[in-house]
Amino acid sequence: MGTRDRLQDFRRIRSDVRGSDKYLLVGIDVAKSTHHAFFGTATGRTVAKRLVFENDQRGFQLLLCFAADLQKRHCLPEAIFAVEPTASYHKPLAEYLIRAGEHVVYVSTVAAKRNRELLAGRWDKNDKKCAANVADLVSQGRFLYYDLQEPRLRELSSLLRSRAWLKKQQQRTRMRVRNHLVAQYFPELDPQFPAQRLVLSTVRTCLDPREIAAMDYFEFAGLVARKNRGEKENRRIETIWRHAAESVGCEMPKAVQWEARMLVDHLTQLQDDLREAEARIHTIAESLPAYECLLSIPGFGPIVSAMVLAAIGDPHRFDNRRQLLRLAGLDLMASRSGKNSSSVVPVISKQGKTDLRCMMVHAAQVSATKNLQIHRHYTNLLDGRQHERGIRLKMKIKLAAKLLVVAWTLMKRQEMFDPTKFEVP
Repeated sequence: MGTRDRLQDFRRIRSDVRGSDKYLLVGIDVAKSTHHAFFGTATGRTVAKRLVFENDQRGFQLLLCFAADLQKRHCLPEAIFAVEPTASYHKPLAEYLIRAGEHVVYVSTVAAKRNRELLAGRWDKNDKKCAANVADLVSQGRFLYYDLQEPRLRELSSLLRSRAWLKKQQQRTRMRVRNHLVAQYFPELDPQFPAQRLVLSTVRTCLDPREIAAMDYFEFAGLVARKNRGEKENRRIETIWRHAAESVGCEMPKAVQWEARMLVDHLTQLQDDLREAEARIHTIAESLPAYECLLSIPGFGPIVSAMVLAAIGDPHRFDNRRQLLRLAGLDLMASRSGKNSSSVVPVISKQGKTDLRCMMVHAAQVSATKNLQIHRHYTNLLDGRQHERGIRLKMKIKLAAKLLVVAWTLMKRQEMFDPTKFEVP
């Protein structure tokens, strides 16, 4: 079954599941090794309270056979399998069921938590009741489409997650070098950190300032820098060499030099892995037709375009822009109640994909600077409100939401960006 067919089936069952007596609702509480399933109907009837099955092929087959037997006995022509996402434990089961041609949906963890409290006032949490809770949410129509992307998009998403992890590890290691080693043993080296390559070379080879002070300038320069260096780098090397003689750093044990070498080598490896991940991202994204369309948008570089491409996937799965903005958490929301309801200022929900939202705001900031038409549009948004507190960030977020909608539209139409659409009338 293709993605479009699954999407049409999802919309059909979501519109007619409430109160229907033709669906077997299978709520599954997912765990690492053992899953619990509850079987019921949308009319509130319990068909089978519990099935415990293993997270392997035999367990999945048992689930399908058990559900098929219940459908036959109770005259229920269709089954809906619903999971509550738990880490990545639900993915093998969901993919297996989708490959088998079953209807698979998921419920949000927020909805599951709130519904659990509503069902019986104070309902304790356990596997059996959590599975029933998932099925109850499906009977109310409170479930979401389980998107199984095509292989290239899944590979792209995996690489983007790896890149994000590498970036975090890179920053963590860099701060470990700067705030632990340099700050303790050679604090005068910290102001030179903008010249990262030179500083890391110094940390790796001779972090101890007493060791540097015992060398002459040319010996130190030949140890930490390349031969073909410019005037600016020579001045930095000389500054480090002079400060070493009067450093207030702690006395450095021998083990610290091993730690310094290990951390710098680890940081270098992370940087190499990061470059390889970005090259792989670009290679896969280039094979997708919509990638060139996204690159044509000002402020959309290779990483932003790849991230938007992986997040949206099939653009036809969104019916309107509101659904798209909810994906990124850029939809507006406000608590309007009582006398102050008319004066409440809506704010973005921040309930969607955090990385996508942050990247879109960054892209909006770049595009408002680089592109004349978008800059005029941004200036028009600020017109008459320049003195309001925080208004520039708010308008950048608004521009980010507009650019995301533009990206979605270009993906649907397979068109390039037209800057005249941003012209101020």
